[in-house]
Amino acid sequence: MVDQPVARVVATDAALELIEQLRAEHGPLMFHQSGGCCDGSSPMCYPQGELRVGSSDVKLGEIGDSPFYMSRSQFEYWAHTQLIIDVVPGRGGMFSLEGPEGVRFLTRSRLFSEQEQEQLERQPVASGDR
Repeated sequence: MVDQPVARVVATDAALELIEQLRAEHGPLMFHQSGGCCDGSSPMCYPQGELRVGSSDVKLGEIGDSPFYMSRSQFEYWAHTQLIIDVVPGRGGMFSLEGPEGVRFLTRSRLFSEQEQEQLERQPVASGDR
């Protein structure tokens, strides 16, 4: 029996609907989990390629066919959790595409089970520049 890959990042149905709406308006998208600073700690949505990622970032996976990145230092802290991207009413980050829509992406999380953690240890994490 082959283990199914464990997703490090997933999206709710509401988030996937918003991603589709934003993709129809802006084209291919990408996400980067903000680590604080100006926009707090929130998932930021950009037109694909607008934010430059490199070896200091890791690609956690994809949501709605859009790559999702996080800084390597932040990943070391969050490696034991699955990120769940959701949508809530309110103003998001000033640089994120959903801002004018009156909603914002929000990161929720859950701890991986021991079994999932064991599987993740066998799954490589890609650098952002790959």
